[in-house]
Amino acid sequence: MIHCALQTFNSCVSPNPPAQKKNSCIINPDFVAFALQRSFSSGDRLLVHSKPSAEWWWATLQGVPGYVPASYLRLVTAEEEEEEDISLEDPWQDEEYFGSYGTLRLHLEMLSDKSRTETYRQVILSNSASLRNKAVMDLGCGTGIISLFCAQLAQPSVVYAVEASSMADYTRQLVKQNGCEEVVTVLQGRAEEIELPEQVDVLVSEWMGNCLLFEFMVESVLQARDRCLRDGGIMWPSSAALTLVPCQADSYYTEKMAFWERPYGLDFTPLQPLAQQEFFTKPKFSHLIEPDDCLTAPCDVICLDMYTLQVRDLEEMKGQFHFCVEKSGVFHGFTAWFTVHFESLEEGGAAVELNTGPNSEPTHWKQTLFMLDRPVSVYAGDSISGSIVLHRNPVWRRHMTVTLQWNINSSTENTDNCQVGTKSFPMWR
Repeated sequence: MIHCALQTFNSCVSPNPPAQKKNSCIINPDFVAFALQRSFSSGDRLLVHSKPSAEWWWATLQGVPGYVPASYLRLVTAEEEEEEDISLEDPWQDEEYFGSYGTLRLHLEMLSDKSRTETYRQVILSNSASLRNKAVMDLGCGTGIISLFCAQLAQPSVVYAVEASSMADYTRQLVKQNGCEEVVTVLQGRAEEIELPEQVDVLVSEWMGNCLLFEFMVESVLQARDRCLRDGGIMWPSSAALTLVPCQADSYYTEKMAFWERPYGLDFTPLQPLAQQEFFTKPKFSHLIEPDDCLTAPCDVICLDMYTLQVRDLEEMKGQFHFCVEKSGVFHGFTAWFTVHFESLEEGGAAVELNTGPNSEPTHWKQTLFMLDRPVSVYAGDSISGSIVLHRNPVWRRHMTVTLQWNINSSTENTDNCQVGTKSFPMWR
């Protein structure tokens, strides 16, 4: 596979670790890519994954794949790459990221998620006695729902509601509208820049993204912890785990791949390699796996302690897995979800859990599906072992690549069933 840095204007976008050799390609004249149904403009930078023919190359623009004519591309010179590295702007994509939280669409989605919102309400309610006279920081408060829970259900001395997006102006109105302005102070700004008048006893945040870490709001939480949380203070969530399971995904496979076998009685199988590239090279967000589609019992592959986790740990997180197939079926891929725990402040109190898996009430995160290139038949007694690596993008800091490596060992004497595979999935906003 040939990798090139994907760039648009002055920004370097590469889902690959910097150690890998990169070549940059620039669109010369304007061109409309048929496979993408979108326009490329002169000067756009593409990440070229492969050259299936001399005329057509397979590439991505901001994570969206498609074929482009090679004659429309030229390699970026070393001098241009060096200049672009120097002129890199906004690797956190703050304008886009915080802009999306300045509108109601995402807040409606989150507030409508009863499992998520009621869990945070239950955490506050079950610890209300211990929160009395405590200083609380609600990081990334959004509309301020958690801050309002604190003010109405407990009696903290103060709640610092920190929000970087323009939603903060409305949050102040909501705090006043609900009679909580004497307790809740809304501060607009990034966690890395906000100065509080005191250290807090509790730091609460809803920072989780798809596959737990996506968008990496967790870095802001860790920096706020180190700057604003007093010694012995409480983190909510207190711990987190990423869970993985080998699964079937027959309906999705049929919809995206098997469809091309005989549509309307015609043989469209030459389009299947293109379908595989277009639909299976990226993870499927908002997937809802049926419990019966789990081929094995799930297992936690990455666990986070929010008291000891460091920002540097986020660059690459690795986990191992070993699954025993419980029933025969078709192994289409892996499904991932996460669980977080909130420790109790009450003596003898139980921790509160938020589980986004298939056996819990659905959340707005749902689950994330990683499809293999080709399905594999597995049988009860087989084992699937391997590793998962979450590699943070070295340039665009809210993005990451998930790499899965697996080995299928047959429970029978037929060693032909032993299969090894590796696949990387770029995760982009």
